[in-house]
Amino acid sequence: MLDSLKTDVFRANLDLVKHGLVILTWGNASGIDREKGLVVIKPSGVSYDDMRAEDMVVVDLDGNVVEGRLKPSSDTPTHLELYKAFPCMGGVVHTHSTYATAWAQAGCDISNIGTTHSDYFSDAVPCTRDMTVDEINNAYEKETGTVLVERFQKLNPEHIPGVLVKNHGPFSWGKSPHDAVHNAVVLEQIAKMALLAYSINPQLTMNPQLIQKHFYRKHGQGAYYGQNN
Repeated sequence: MLDSLKTDVFRANLDLVKHGLVILTWGNASGIDREKGLVVIKPSGVSYDDMRAEDMVVVDLDGNVVEGRLKPSSDTPTHLELYKAFPCMGGVVHTHSTYATAWAQAGCDISNIGTTHSDYFSDAVPCTRDMTVDEINNAYEKETGTVLVERFQKLNPEHIPGVLVKNHGPFSWGKSPHDAVHNAVVLEQIAKMALLAYSINPQLTMNPQLIQKHFYRKHGQGAYYGQNN
């Protein structure tokens, strides 16, 4: 079942390691088949060295295991909340990458202060609010997803393909698992560059017109970056 998507999700998980975003088992990638309403996700706590494509777990949007001999990632309910809230998402990634996680632990948005950031994110990378005691103690992983969705009530997840969970770490997404990994790599790099830039000049500024120019030359009807399909 969903062999092609399993392969894509498996490769996405390995790519997280390749790009230095994951050590040990600190992360997960998933993908969704929208027609079937099924999600493929990494199994919980399995070493990346030992993992195989056939180890990927298939769940429905209620979290029920449809296929797989292993338990799905403990973060599965968070992924599912994102898929249910945002039909644009075809893949979701969660890591504990160093710089993005540092911003998450500090509880700070990553302001858009450069053209690299603007090429992928139309605004700041947002950070969620504190979770309540009830949210932590009851269905924690599901409520993490609820808090993420809440943070995007007035934001466009297609224009801002990532978020920081306060005190926790980053989530990113895209049209496919591969695209979600790509955005996770970008998120980690802009988190690193922002930290360095603020350490050099805490009073730095960014021209909003430059943000618009760089974002829309890659996105939307008027995009002209890259080759025509």
